[in-house]
Amino acid sequence: QLQLVESGGGLVQPGGSLRLSCATSGFTLDGFTVGWFRQAPGKEREGISCISFTGRGTNSVDSMKRRFTISRDNVKNTVYLQMNALTPEDTATYYCAAEPTLYLGICPVEHKQYPYWGQGTQVTVSS
Repeated sequence: QLQLVESGGGLVQPGGSLRLSCATSGFTLDGFTVGWFRQAPGKEREGISCISFTGRGTNSVDSMKRRFTISRDNVKNTVYLQMNALTPEDTATYYCAAEPTLYLGICPVEHKQYPYWGQGTQVTVSS
């Protein structure tokens, strides 16, 4: 069974940074496109960024691309989301997701495209 596990969330002050990690159990990530998403209470799940299976191609939502950076290390079988200059509006549960399509072009930052999900990690930005 394909399982993803997010880690690295927590409580951070406004202006702070966090790095989230997405690891797997039962499969290797190097054959998958991976995305990061988030969902705040009462809001719909929204896309943040995705990265191709090689790591050379990324795609990010415009509103977050200046502060959030996705990367992957296929040797460590982990995908990361570096988040800087966090604000209270970034408070949400953050999820990683994987899908087996090997995009040669731009990967989709659309949650409906991804069949495999982790349980999420909570990020709270507060003073």
